[in-house]
Amino acid sequence: MMKEDKVRDLIIQTSLALFNKKGYSQTSIQDIMSAAELPKGAIYRRFENKNEIALASFEYSGSIVWNHFLEATKSKDSATEKLIAMFEVYQDAANNPPVDGGCPLLNTAIETDYGFPELHEKAAEAHNQTLLFIQSIIEEGVNSKEFLQNIDSYSLASFLFSTLEGAVMASRLSLNNEHMHYSIEQIKKLLQYYSSKN
Repeated sequence: MMKEDKVRDLIIQTSLALFNKKGYSQTSIQDIMSAAELPKGAIYRRFENKNEIALASFEYSGSIVWNHFLEATKSKDSATEKLIAMFEVYQDAANNPPVDGGCPLLNTAIETDYGFPELHEKAAEAHNQTLLFIQSIIEEGVNSKEFLQNIDSYSLASFLFSTLEGAVMASRLSLNNEHMHYSIEQIKKLLQYYSSKN
């Protein structure tokens, strides 16, 4: 069993907050040292460089968001309720997202588009994992006869996830949640359209 390293955890948590708000390229090791109130040696004993910290921080951000998604969906009975619950995790995207600074997947995807391929790859993996999770909920709804049988579950999952990320971006940009609320309302109507009881 791996020994708990509270200093390492502190570095990861502090870095995540900085990376997600300021951006990876705008955050220096000095920023991390100052925010965590740690000497340089404490950081370099645990991480070779800023890239290693960024990769660990992104993984940590993924666990936070996943816990929110799993918590939101576990008590819901229907696939529709589960999908709406996932959106509602970000219903206060402007002020209180699961990770301070907005969606770490969205922020990382944009920032690593032209550099840092290892982090870009991790973001792509996280995107695909979330997409497949949404698809599995849709297929659950098809199998239980909640949704129509001819749904293209992957296509719908892609649309729903893209809508969620776009709504997060618009809410963060406009500093209010109206775009997220509009998206949730439209998604409810779309899922009603795909309902077998329609």
